[in-house]
Amino acid sequence: MTPQQPAFGARRPAASMGVAVPTSNVLGHLREFGAGLSVLRLARQALFLAALLLALITLKPFADLSRLDVGDLVTGQETMTYATFGALALAGLLLAMRDHGRALASLVTPTHLALVAWLGVSVVLSQDHATSGKRLALTAAVMLLTACLPLLAQTRTELRNLLAIATLVLLAVCYVGMIVAPEFAVHQARDLQEPGLAGNWRGSFGHKNAAAAVMAMLLFVGVAVFRAGGRVSGLAILGLSCVFLVGSEGKSSFALSLTVFALTGAFAVVRSFGGRMLVAIGPVLLLNVFTVGTVMSDGLASIVSALPIDSTFTGRTDIWRFSIATIAARPITGYGFAAFWGTQTVRDVSDEGATWAGYASHSHNGYVDTTLTMGAVGLFLLLIVFVLGPLRNYQRLQFEAGNTGPFATMFLQIWLFGILLSSMESFFFDRSDVIWVLFLFAVFGLHFLARFRTR
Repeated sequence: MTPQQPAFGARRPAASMGVAVPTSNVLGHLREFGAGLSVLRLARQALFLAALLLALITLKPFADLSRLDVGDLVTGQETMTYATFGALALAGLLLAMRDHGRALASLVTPTHLALVAWLGVSVVLSQDHATSGKRLALTAAVMLLTACLPLLAQTRTELRNLLAIATLVLLAVCYVGMIVAPEFAVHQARDLQEPGLAGNWRGSFGHKNAAAAVMAMLLFVGVAVFRAGGRVSGLAILGLSCVFLVGSEGKSSFALSLTVFALTGAFAVVRSFGGRMLVAIGPVLLLNVFTVGTVMSDGLASIVSALPIDSTFTGRTDIWRFSIATIAARPITGYGFAAFWGTQTVRDVSDEGATWAGYASHSHNGYVDTTLTMGAVGLFLLLIVFVLGPLRNYQRLQFEAGNTGPFATMFLQIWLFGILLSSMESFFFDRSDVIWVLFLFAVFGLHFLARFRTR
């Protein structure tokens, strides 16, 4: 590959990985970042950082959770958010198409087309066409932009540097926020919702659960940066994100991150696709059986209640029970893309908001939420595209493309964490949600690595 060729995008024999340049800190990455840049290369790198930092920090960081209009922050209706992601998606598409249109074209597969078609059908059949249409527009822009991100890095070294810069900037913002304005970076007793979380770190994020999930994902990024030659920056990412994860008291994210490291180790031993399917998807099935399954089976509920854990999963069982009962009314098509929670339908069936479901923003389970909004068809396509597809791509990149390395492992770990986390949280198709963006980044990264050689 020539210096101007992207890390992904052209089929070719295995290229030399070169020597990774170790750096001592983020300034070292910035020096490499600026060395010998052409205008187009600078534009690609600037777009990569802008897109990733927009997703990580958002246009409205450090939300004041004591304000009555805090709910407006998660409606996805802000004009600036739509305009910014739309402009970045268009720029990303133009830059990516210039050098590796074949990589983008490889995304046009029967399963991807079926998913896109069903998303459109979900808007048409929605109980609120306007809301579904607007939210799908933002989701589509975010998905397009994220698909272009892995193609903007020229080499693995460049990808390492860009990821290190973006993650260290996020961590700096979070820690500085806690020092300068702790009332906006740490949960307070005066928060209108969940004042019991007082003292939990959330940084620039709107909730400690989101902060914990992102910090867990940054652990995987830190390991990849370290293994790719960024020794000091990798250790800094690992240390800072681990401390923040502990400070957020995100027990689920912490436990899942350890689980992911264990599963990744199992992948080194289990080589068959069937075996890896059991290793990766088995825990997801078990999590859903012993969480959502408890509201459908008294036997499972009895087993879980005997365990030394909160058998209501911090009250989630109530909303799962409500969700399962509501799915029965429209099991095939669902209620429409992103058009269920917060609607009149929810208020009607929850005694005008008398229960938690009346004001919940999601069901705390991505698979349940997908079924609620897109029906059984949507859930089936989700499992094919975002669960089975990435696993098959990882198998292919190892044994056909030969693209093993720290970033292949990082993509695998972020994907594994995402499908596990979706058993307790909901982020699938959630517009510009940071966890959704990082999950997509991993999914698309695995897709490209499975089909194209990298430098």
